[in-house]
Amino acid sequence: MFIINHISFFNIKLPVQQLSLDNLRTLVTVIDLGGFAKAGEMLGRTQPAISLQIKKLEQQLSKKLFTKVGQRQVANADGQGLYQHAKAMLAINDEVFHQFTQVPLRGRLRLGIPSEFATTLLPSIIGEFSKLYPDVSLEVTSALSKSLLTESNQQQFDVVVALINPEQPVQGQLLLDDDLVWVADANQPARYSPLSLVLAPDGCVYRSRVISKLKRQTTAWRISYTNADLSGITVAIQQGLGITALAKSSVPKELSIIQHPNLPQLGKIRICLFNHSTQHPQASAKLAEFIQGRLGH
Repeated sequence: MFIINHISFFNIKLPVQQLSLDNLRTLVTVIDLGGFAKAGEMLGRTQPAISLQIKKLEQQLSKKLFTKVGQRQVANADGQGLYQHAKAMLAINDEVFHQFTQVPLRGRLRLGIPSEFATTLLPSIIGEFSKLYPDVSLEVTSALSKSLLTESNQQQFDVVVALINPEQPVQGQLLLDDDLVWVADANQPARYSPLSLVLAPDGCVYRSRVISKLKRQTTAWRISYTNADLSGITVAIQQGLGITALAKSSVPKELSIIQHPNLPQLGKIRICLFNHSTQHPQASAKLAEFIQGRLGH
């Protein structure tokens, strides 16, 4: 009798539960873009259709995934947890299709990027991307985010990585909410009174944030050196000309993050990606994927 019951137990067919990859992709897009309406614009669906997909996920998992904060729906702890799993599942799905379709990518892509990320991000992207897609040529321009995002310049780039203040609406894809930190030479002590600053020119998001914060304090400060390029800024700091502020993810190994009572907290900075390409959408999407993988969540 025991054997018969044991066999019948293993013959029981349990219902198979499956999450829709399409619904998961919608969830990821909603969180990445910060809203249902923006996700609908990106995916070509109405906001009610986006809401219905999220509701289906919530019904399957018996969990609420978003919480209303003011007029916005913000992913809660369960939503963020599912977001991480969804990204992994979608990455596997996309990799399978990439492996079996093997559609060759060709064309010329114009990438606009702030100089600090050109220094820290580009080496890893160019090497790997060029090996996988040798028929895609990259034309890279480093400039201030403000310049990269002007209406006249947007048409000059297929993909743009730019820095955005948190209070500004994000029109592109949010890659990272990063900390803006003070940095100095790792091998020599910084001087804090008066503060000597090494900054990029007017129009730099970092520069305007630093000056705005310091004007609210009584600490004496001056700008000792101005340079638009991170390499030039790094050399100036190593020569003892002062300190600067950078997004935490872009701090080069030659510099170190510092804290001091004379240094105000600088808050957050958003790193966003803008995909404008119409001529080579597949190639630009792949480049955007590479960038997101190195800077994203």
